[in-house]
Amino acid sequence: MMEPPAAAACASCRRRPLPPLLCLLLAALCLPPALGLYTVNAVYGDTITMPCPLEVPDGLMFGKWKYEMPNGSPVFIAFRSSTKKNVQYDDVPDYKDRLSLSENYTLSIKNARISDEKRFVCMLVTEDDVSEEPTIVKVFKQPSQPEILHQADLLETEKLQMLGECVARDSYPEGNVTWYKNGRVLQPMDDVVVINLQKIVDRTTGLFTMTSSLQYMPTKEDVNAKFSCIVTYYGPSGQKTMQSEPVVFDVHYPTEKVTIQVLPQSSTIKEGDNITLKCSGNGNPPPQEFLFYIPGETEGIRSSDTYVMTDVRRNATGQYRCSLTDKSMMDSTTITVHYLDLQLTPSGEVTKQIGEALPVSCTISSSRNATVFWIKDNTRMQTSPSFSSLQYQDAGNYVCETTLQEVEGLRKRQTLKLIVEGKPQIKMTKKTNTNKMSKTIICHVEGFPKPAVQWTVTGSGSILNKTEETKYVNGKFSSKIVIAPEENVTLTCIAENELERTVTSMNVSAINIPEYDEPEDRSDDNSEKVNDQAKLIVGIVVGLLLVALIAGVVYWLYVKKSNDAKGKSENAAAQNFPSLPRQEKH
Repeated sequence: MMEPPAAAACASCRRRPLPPLLCLLLAALCLPPALGLYTVNAVYGDTITMPCPLEVPDGLMFGKWKYEMPNGSPVFIAFRSSTKKNVQYDDVPDYKDRLSLSENYTLSIKNARISDEKRFVCMLVTEDDVSEEPTIVKVFKQPSQPEILHQADLLETEKLQMLGECVARDSYPEGNVTWYKNGRVLQPMDDVVVINLQKIVDRTTGLFTMTSSLQYMPTKEDVNAKFSCIVTYYGPSGQKTMQSEPVVFDVHYPTEKVTIQVLPQSSTIKEGDNITLKCSGNGNPPPQEFLFYIPGETEGIRSSDTYVMTDVRRNATGQYRCSLTDKSMMDSTTITVHYLDLQLTPSGEVTKQIGEALPVSCTISSSRNATVFWIKDNTRMQTSPSFSSLQYQDAGNYVCETTLQEVEGLRKRQTLKLIVEGKPQIKMTKKTNTNKMSKTIICHVEGFPKPAVQWTVTGSGSILNKTEETKYVNGKFSSKIVIAPEENVTLTCIAENELERTVTSMNVSAINIPEYDEPEDRSDDNSEKVNDQAKLIVGIVVGLLLVALIAGVVYWLYVKKSNDAKGKSENAAAQNFPSLPRQEKH
C-alpha cells in the first residue's frame, strides 16, 4: 500500500538530517488533524471571510492557508511572507481568482460555493515552531419560494386524487416540506392524505430541490379551503421557514337537497303578477335542469332552473313542486294568488228624476277581508249612499273603492255618475226695499238641467233684461229684478229647460201704494230653524195657558171653601143668640 506524501516526507526527515526550516514544514505536514472548534457560516454567493484563529507570534516568517481533502491530505492555496510582504496563491483551479489574504492573515473567498464547505487550516511559521488552527466553513443557500405546481383542475369528493406538487428549488442544506390546509398541518392518513417527498441534488451546484406531492380525498367541507405548503430550511442564523401562496380548489360534490323558491320574494301575490319559480340543488356544480310540477298537471315540465308564469290568475293558487330530472329529491311550496272583485250596481252614467228611488249596491268578492269606502266628488263619505227619494243635491260622481290592506297594490274601484233631472219649479216673492223707492222681485227656480229664466211685463209684453242670478247649487238658483213702478204691474217669470216650460206671474202695486211684502224664500235649513222656533213659542204659550187654568181652578176651589165655612158660622151664632134680630135677605 502506497504511503501518503506527507507520511513519506516525515519519514525522510527522521532518516536523515535536513535544514531546520524544511524540517518544520515537513513537520507541519505530519501534524494530525486538529479538532476544529471555529466555524464560519457563509451564504451561497457571498464572500467567505476566515480570520486566522492564531495570534501572530514574534519572529513570524510566513503564514499559509490550506484545506484538507476528504482523505486528509492537505492542499495549500495561499502564502504570505512577513518579511518580503508578498502574497502568493497556489494554482488550485477551484480557487483561481477567488482568494484574498490580508496582512493579518485573514483569508477571503469570493462567490461562496457549496464545494467551499471544507476544513481550512491557518498555519503560522517561525524559526522554532509551526502553529496551526482549523476553521470549518459551512455554506447555506435559501431555497426559492415554494410554489404549488401541477394543480388539479377540480377535486371530487370521495376520490383520492393528486392535488398538486409543492416545489422548493436550490436549497442547501436540504430542507423539508409540510402541507397545510386552512393553516393546519395535514398529517398523512391512509387513502385520505398521501404525501411523497423527493429531494434531488444538482451535481454541478450541489443545491437541493425538494418536491412534495399531495394526494387528497376532499369532502364537501373543503369548499373554499386554502391549501399551502411550507419549506423548512437552515440558514446562517438557524432554522427558517418560507410559505407558498395559498391555493383554493373547485370542489365538486353531488346534490343532496333540492329547494324551490318563488321570485320575487314577496309575502303576497296578486292577480296580474308575474311569478318565477326557481329550483336549485346544493351540489357543485349545481344542476342545470329540473322538473317543475304545476297544480293540475300530472307530468313534470322539464326546464332550466327557472319556470316563469305571467299574468297569474286566482286559479293558479296551489302547491308547486320541483325535482331533479331523475325525479329524485323533491321540494314543494304553496302559492296563494290574491284577488279582489268589485261590482257596482248601477254604474256608469245614470239619469233619474227628482223624487224617484235608486237602490245602489257595491258587492265585494276577495281572497281576504276587504276594506270598502265611498267617495263623492273627491270627498270621502261616512256612510254608503242610499236614495229613497232623490234630490238635486244627490247628484254627483260616486266612487266605490275597495282594497286588501295586506296585499300591496291590490285596489279596485268603480264609478257612478248620478244625474237628477227635474222640471222647472218656480216660486216668486217681492219686498219693498228699505229706501222705499224701489221693490225687489225674486223668482226662485228649481230644476235640472238648469232652466233658462226670462222676465216679462204682462200687457206690454216687454222683456226685462236687467236681472241678477245667484249661483246654481243643488238644482236651485234665483233670479231677481229691482223696479220702481209708478202704477200697478204684473210681472211674469218664465223658467224653461229640456223637460218643460213653467210660467208664474205676480201682481206688483205702484211704489206709493202700500202692500203686503212677501218674505224671500228661505233655505231648508232656515225653514227648519223657523219651524223649531215656532214650535218652541207654541209650547211656551200652551204651557202658560195650562198654568193659568190650574191657578184659576185652585182659586175657585179656595173661594168656594171659604163661603161654605162662613155659612156654617152664621147658623151656629143664630142658635146661640136667639134674641138677636135675623137679617133677612132681600
